[in-house]
Formats: sequence, structure tokens, C-alpha cells
Amino acid sequence: MGKTTGFIEYQRELPAYRSVGDRLQDWREVYEPFAEESLRHQAARCMDCGIPFCQSGCPLGNVIPDWNDLVYQGDWKAAYQRLTATNNFPEFTGRICPAPCETACVLGIIDDPVTIEQIEQEIIEYAFREGWVKPQQPARRTGKQVAVIGSGPAGLAAADQMNQAGHRVTVLERDDRIGGLLRYGIPDFKLEKWVLDRRLDLLKKSGIQFITRANVGGSYACSRLQEFDAVIICTGATKPRNLPVRGRKLTGIHYAFDYLRQQNKLNLGDDLCRENIHQINAAGKHVIVIGGGDTGSDCVGTANRQGAKSVTQFELLPTPPDERPDHQPWPYYPMVLRTSSSHQEGGDRHWSIMTKEFMGKHGQVKSLKTVRTEFKGQKIIEHPDTHQDWPADLVLLAIGYSGPESDGIADPLGIKLDRRSNFKTDHQYQTNMPGIFAAGDARRGQSLVVWAISEGREAARHADAYLSGFIALPTKGVGDLPRR
Repeated sequence: MGKTTGFIEYQRELPAYRSVGDRLQDWREVYEPFAEESLRHQAARCMDCGIPFCQSGCPLGNVIPDWNDLVYQGDWKAAYQRLTATNNFPEFTGRICPAPCETACVLGIIDDPVTIEQIEQEIIEYAFREGWVKPQQPARRTGKQVAVIGSGPAGLAAADQMNQAGHRVTVLERDDRIGGLLRYGIPDFKLEKWVLDRRLDLLKKSGIQFITRANVGGSYACSRLQEFDAVIICTGATKPRNLPVRGRKLTGIHYAFDYLRQQNKLNLGDDLCRENIHQINAAGKHVIVIGGGDTGSDCVGTANRQGAKSVTQFELLPTPPDERPDHQPWPYYPMVLRTSSSHQEGGDRHWSIMTKEFMGKHGQVKSLKTVRTEFKGQKIIEHPDTHQDWPADLVLLAIGYSGPESDGIADPLGIKLDRRSNFKTDHQYQTNMPGIFAAGDARRGQSLVVWAISEGREAARHADAYLSGFIALPTKGVGDLPRR
């Protein structure tokens, strides 16, 4: 806990946003710096709740009250050690996690919850400034070779854990850069890429080998995986959901990931023309974003920065309530109305909207037709008298993902899929093929970055046990990594 009476004395406070006018002119993160004294006040709000439900709300099992108290006491190094005992990459989760820990905070029953995510980010950034974050070379090597397929958050976590256990780890990434979703799926205004590169540099210096343009099942033959003693599949759920309505083949309708990926490549200095990529740009256009989740919000922020004429976001579901609904009581994560920094920057949001048809001219989308909907049980009821046409020069589909792109891996390796087309595993994260494991979105379906890190850690724990014959890596919420 923090200060005994801290939750009474201090109100919840977060860093201020940079002005909308300023942040729309660049791709930097949207927050102003946060004073250390203010952060210690926030840590002081952690109350003596008896049972810290925040830990159960966190997929990683972070021991949150410990590092809250240590920050309040000013013992930043101990706070850093406690935080990184359970989380490999707090600089990622401290920026882009929706913080299910905070909705499970006991203080949240009677007041605003503790700012757990912000405290987490400040701890790791303090540690980097002080030089405490260093490459972690294992005490000895086991002689075992491990391949991790995919370099998103699950793959990086699995690679880090397996390397710390002493195995030689090779990460195979099909793209031109390492990072997966962190590199190309999240805009810079939420996660600047120097944050990712800083961590990757540490992982490389720790002994992990990264190979880019290694498309397993394509340019990198599956037969080459026989060189490894264990394989962990962390390819993510990258198969986008389509919207197969009339006019879908018109030019100007794109998947959200393709759009976000392009802008991230531009921010990295890539020449799309040289790569023969037709640029998707919102400048001067009426933009429609279909899908009301985080990816849709990212598209809104990106379109506004590109200079869109208008930005409109549709969601099929009804407007969420402002307060926690009765059927989602504390400590469950509630589906309530959330307004992101991107929404604050401009645009209209509409709920209970279904797209019925795309309409165009000379093969280019120019508008779309919608209808108002209503949910009755599991059925969607359309109201035929509510048809509406919307101008649309650019349409972005942000309606989620249906599973991993498994064809090039599952069939050649003989791996079974579950009914949702994810890689099927047992409770030890192992597929039906001995020595081949799966984790993250590739195993559980589209989910959160914090879940991906948790899954990568758990898959590594079981893969290490498979190679070594005993469990040595820690489970969720357990303390410092034992050294062999």
C-alpha cells in the first residue's frame, strides 16, 4: 500500500495532454511530462485493501501494491525490480494497456481507482534514466536451440524468458523490421518507436538473434525448424475481418492495419514509392472508420494528423453506458463509454450503425449507405426507415481479426487448429506436435498486448520445462527469476 490516508488526501490525477493543435502537427506521444511529486501522491492513494484485486485483474499478475508503496517511499530501484519480476516490457504496457488492473482496484468501488498504468510507466522510465536497465545475459547456456516465430509482444516475451533460462533463441520475423504489432500496428502517438528500439537493443545484447524477412512456411521453409529443439509460435491474429457488402471491391476501401502500417513506415523514413506501395492518405478526404474499438480510434487519430476533411466512426453495437452496468460488477472489466485522445482531436462517432452498401464513381468509393440497428437478444434488427448516405472518399475497416494466418505453418507441421482457427494447444501451451508451442493471439485469438506478454511468458515456462525436465521459470506474480 501507499500512505494510510493517501486515498482520502489525494485525488486521481494523470499527465496533461499536449494541446490538440500541437499534437496534430506531429506523431509524438500525446502526454506532457508528469512531475515526480505528483506521481508519488498517486502511489500514496494505494490503500490497505487487504485483498489486492488489481493483481487478479492484471493478466501478468503484477504485484502492484508492492511497487506502489515503494514509489511512495521513494525507493525507485526496488520498485523497478518488483515491477520487472513479472513484466518484461512495462514501457509497452505502461503506454498502451487498457489497464484492467485499474477497473479491479478496490478503491474504484468508492472513488476513482489508483493510476496504476501511469505509475508503471514512470517506474520503468526512471530506471532507464538511472541506467538500471541492462542486458540480461544468462549465467550459463544449456546448449538448446529455440525458435520463436513472430516478434510481437508475445514473441518478444517468450524469447526474453527462454534466453534468460539459458537457451539460444532465434526470433523469426516475416516483416522487414522487428516488433510485429508494436512496430506497425500501433501509431507513434501512442508508442513512439524509439521505445521499442531501445528494448530490442537490450534483447540483442542479451544474446537473442533476430532474423527479418523470414516468412516461415514461405521464404523460410518449415523444414528448417528441425534445426531447433523447441519452437514457439507467436504469429498473432493477423487475418482481418472483411465486410462483404455490395461495392466492397471499390478503390479506397482498406483494412485498418494496412493503413496504420503505411504511416508507421513513413514515420520510419521508408519510401513507399520505391517499395511499389500505393500510399493510403486521408488528406482532404471524407474518411469513414468502421469499427469502434482501439484500432478504429488509432485510425481516427492518424486521419486527423494526415489532414482529413472529415472523420466519422461507426460502431455496430449500441452506445455504451457512462457508468459500470449491473451485469459487469466490480472487479470485472466494464464495457463503458471511453473517449480516447484521438476522439478528442476531432471527428464524429455513431453507434448502432450497420453499413449496407458502398457506392462509387469510376471504380472509386464516394459514399456508403447505412441503416440503424437494434439488438434483441442475439439478433440484430434493422430499421428500414433509417437508411442514410454518407460521403466517403476513404473507408477503413477496423472490425477486428478472425485468427492467425496459419496455412503456411499448420499444414506443413501437422498442427491442429481449434474451432476458431487458432493454433490448438493443451494447458501447457503445447500443440499436438511435441516440442512446438503457441502463445498470444495466435493461440487465444485477438486480445490485449498485456495478454500477449503473459502468454509468451507462460509458453516459455512450459517450453523450458519440456527442454529441461523441470520448471524453473516463474509463473504469474512470482518473484525474481531463479538463476541456474
